[in-house]
Amino acid sequence: MTIADSGNSMMENESLCLPCTPEDERRIVKEETQKAELNLKEGNLFYVVSNRWFSKWQNYVGEETGESQFKEISIDTEDSPLTKARARPGPIDNTDLLANEGGRDGSDLQLSRTLLEGSDYVLVPQGVWDKLHGWYKGGPALPRKMISLGEQGQMSVEVYPLALKLVDSRDKSETLIHISKKASLRNLYEQVSSLKGVDPKKVIIVDLFDEGKETTLPKLPDSNQTLEESNLQMDQRILLEVHTNEIIRPKLGMDSTGNELALVSMEPQRSSFTIAGGPSLSNGYGPHYGSSLYQGSSLGSVSTDMEDVRETVRTAPRGDRGLAGLQNLGNTCFMNSALQCLVHTPPLVDYFLQDYTEEINKQNPLGMHGELAIAFGELLRKLWSSGKSAVPPRAFKGKLARFAPQFSGYNQHDSQELLAFLLDGLHEDLNRVKQKPYFETKDSDDRPDEEVANEFWSYHKARNDSIVVDVCQGQYKSTLVCPVCHKISITFDPFMYLSLPLPSTATRSMTVTVFYGDGSSLPMPFTVNVIKHGCCKDLYQALGTACCVGSDETLILAEAYDYQIYRYFDSNDSLHSIKDDECIVAYRLSRKQAEFPKLEICHRFLENTNPGERKRFLTPLFTYLEGAKNGLDIEAAVNRVLAPLKRKAFSSSSRSVGIKVNGSASEGIEESTSECNTEVGNSSDDKDLKETHSGELSLNLCLTDDRGVGCKPISKDTVIKSAKIVKVILDWTEKERDLYDASYLKDLPVVHKSGVMVKKTKQESISLFSCLDAFLKEEPLGPDDMWYCPGCKEHQQATKKLDLWKLPEIIVFHLKRFSYSRFLKNKLDTFVNFPIHNLDLSKYVKSKDPSGGSSVYELYAISNHYGGLGGGHYSAYAKLVEEDRWYHFDDSHVTPVSEGDIRTSAAYLLFYQRVKTKPDESMGESSKVNDDF
Repeated sequence: MTIADSGNSMMENESLCLPCTPEDERRIVKEETQKAELNLKEGNLFYVVSNRWFSKWQNYVGEETGESQFKEISIDTEDSPLTKARARPGPIDNTDLLANEGGRDGSDLQLSRTLLEGSDYVLVPQGVWDKLHGWYKGGPALPRKMISLGEQGQMSVEVYPLALKLVDSRDKSETLIHISKKASLRNLYEQVSSLKGVDPKKVIIVDLFDEGKETTLPKLPDSNQTLEESNLQMDQRILLEVHTNEIIRPKLGMDSTGNELALVSMEPQRSSFTIAGGPSLSNGYGPHYGSSLYQGSSLGSVSTDMEDVRETVRTAPRGDRGLAGLQNLGNTCFMNSALQCLVHTPPLVDYFLQDYTEEINKQNPLGMHGELAIAFGELLRKLWSSGKSAVPPRAFKGKLARFAPQFSGYNQHDSQELLAFLLDGLHEDLNRVKQKPYFETKDSDDRPDEEVANEFWSYHKARNDSIVVDVCQGQYKSTLVCPVCHKISITFDPFMYLSLPLPSTATRSMTVTVFYGDGSSLPMPFTVNVIKHGCCKDLYQALGTACCVGSDETLILAEAYDYQIYRYFDSNDSLHSIKDDECIVAYRLSRKQAEFPKLEICHRFLENTNPGERKRFLTPLFTYLEGAKNGLDIEAAVNRVLAPLKRKAFSSSSRSVGIKVNGSASEGIEESTSECNTEVGNSSDDKDLKETHSGELSLNLCLTDDRGVGCKPISKDTVIKSAKIVKVILDWTEKERDLYDASYLKDLPVVHKSGVMVKKTKQESISLFSCLDAFLKEEPLGPDDMWYCPGCKEHQQATKKLDLWKLPEIIVFHLKRFSYSRFLKNKLDTFVNFPIHNLDLSKYVKSKDPSGGSSVYELYAISNHYGGLGGGHYSAYAKLVEEDRWYHFDDSHVTPVSEGDIRTSAAYLLFYQRVKTKPDESMGESSKVNDDF
């Protein structure tokens, strides 16, 4: 055989005169990739390739594409990748990535804005593209350059260049142009001039960045500033003006999201005062952009205009304060959601509406030179003084991209990740500590918890002192216990938010067929119930209990697909990776047998209608090889595992405990599974095995490679190379059909077969307190997170217990709806029932210090996530405390919402503020019942 089981593959390969085998292609691509990784620099070309096509190529060359390695509970062994389709892929096809068809010559091809790297497309170096395109042709080619982003110069491929809407003031025509964000303004002027056929010296480009606001971009030759530094954003409008004797600027309509570029010939007027305080800070334009914000009077302007800012906010219509939306700049709903929650946090509102310039820390190497704090404070003031008009957060997005390049593009991101970065960045920018002292952490050494906690907090405050620490940081107690010497280590660490797991109460019914790897019994189906959002470890345990697996036995779980083993499951794999229509099998072995090399056996038969063609059928069998050296050893192992299927070994009555041909289990099966008595073999099998061995092999066996490709006949003298797994194919003849009952290997039941009359399950619901309990429960550390025990002087898998010690004024709960495994990303839409009023955390707080404040909290904001991982959307609910009313902030749109409608299964981040109580009422307040919960 040549390639796969495709009858046309050989002819196709010959007609194309392929220079390489699949193994050679894989090796060449790997070498080109490594070469590119060693020479990463700005300007390198990468190509966008459809993941749909690239996955087919990976399958063809035998590269791992997401299947689990061969593992079982206690022993890690290797497995070669198996694929459901090994045929050679056709020409490269990137058409599924395109948002348009480009010009007639194929130019100006643009990608769809909703693509995700690794899911929809992959990036390959130019050398890899040249090889793949040489082998497969096709396309279209989608080259992208590597650029340097942010202050740290992080290298990234610019998959989405800037798209700017150019409006010509002469005829009001609109043209979409694409240009790199790292291009200079000089490059922009040159591209626009060339496109419009005008003299660059007569051109003026005006940035229309908001309704009624505009600024002229610097002209030639003083235009080396990059578009990234100029804060130009995706889909922005610019206006083109050409110097003539008389220029009349047309009125240009603005859409809801914003921003066009226009070409104009006169300098637009610009107000000397902005809400944010100073022209240099308002939009990031002008000669003092970037770190030069701290030169001259830039910071002074913040202070100078502070009284005007406060007056503007104070005199704004009461009904409009804090009701401004945020324009979506291109998949920035995640940012808008987190920002609306923060700008409606009362202590932060009070702080940033005051004069905070004295607290800006420009020298902190861990900060952003104060620029992030200024950009956030500026945005907050705009939102609290601009009435109900939506604000484009362009300047803030620009600063965010510079200091956090992971958020620089226009892909969807996680609002919690943004919140974590933003709170940490604001803290470092506003840290009152200029020189951080060094402290050596001391062990608790059986000292009172109060003493150790105060010591840790004093150390923390000596190095970290900001409005964020004052308002958002609490302290928890962490207890580690060594499982060997029982050494106890107690530390008290700060936290800024609590990431709570969502414990699942929903179960899932799964049917798995268990095979006996030692050939002692017939295969048997078992139906078990497991946690719906659990992992394969839960399935291993439930299945082991159902079929009475002993302490000296183990199970190997696999998916059978297309008459072969498609993948093996690791105990940590998510159950979401197993679909209801898949056929899952488990092979039962003793732990001693599991240490030996494994033998995987597939089956073929000779097709009568097409003489000479063999087709695969039946479910693969699996056993062990003890000291296998030659073909006779392989045959003995195959005979051993086939023994239960012998017709002469079982009567018709005993056969009724097996699997029906149609795949459904009989009532007799259900009874036998509950009795944990499945052994139906007898001692005559060993004698039968010995009788089959004569001088030659009695079975037609072939060795195949790791991918199930190729077939080498096995004789008694065939030498078996040492391997952790050996794969063979058994060719069935009439002799095997008469000797064995193959119906036991046909039409196995799928994981779950939905019936017509299936009852709809009620939506799963858990409480916020259940999530807290799961977060605070004692559990062992993972094998990759070992603790160095000072008693044993070795890394140990200690047990860890968390407790809340000191609560902050603002507490943020992050509900961990997104679960990730090696091969799967999943979102949990579980409804979490959380209190709106009187969230009482007193029972979770271990500190007895009454000065810690009340433990009762009030909800004031929620960040919501709707939909799945790829095409989801974020919005926010926020409460205007002065009005005691809730509003829905959905990007630019702000609408009132009733308090009864804010509890949904989309809640992702919950923001609570401590209820202020008088000292003599604190005890009574903390004992309140959550009457709305």
